Amino acid sequence: MEKTIPLSENIEDYLETILRLQIRNKVARSKDIAEELNIKRGSVTGMLKKLAARKLIDYEPYGYVTLTPEGENIAKKIEYRHTVLKDFLFRILEVDETRADETACRMEHAMDSQSFRKFVEFIATLDACPHRKQNPDQA
Repeated sequence: MEKTIPLSENIEDYLETILRLQIRNKVARSKDIAEELNIKRGSVTGMLKKLAARKLIDYEPYGYVTLTPEGENIAKKIEYRHTVLKDFLFRILEVDETRADETACRMEHAMDSQSFRKFVEFIATLDACPHRKQNPDQA
């Protein structure tokens, strides 16, 4: 059985960014990736080579960047984690949306998959509770 090497937070951010750009523009370009991540364009090239070597993206210098099926699968999981965490922070904890988005971005990388599954179950339980929105002063 092949053991997969864990992805760094940086790699996950690249995959998530490429996915967003592909959804918005059909393809990603290194210039767009640099803008989205607020980094220099030259820094993007090295990472794109690493991602291509790991078969997570299809990339040719000066060409378009697209996710491979494996890269897209990983990126969609990361995006889902981000969405769930941001939703929890914004909707349930009532953190302002910008802060919820920034915090979710940090949390999505730190939470292991087992904890995340339990977190999703917890949110479902909270959402199903008929008493969650009641004011305790009204009891």
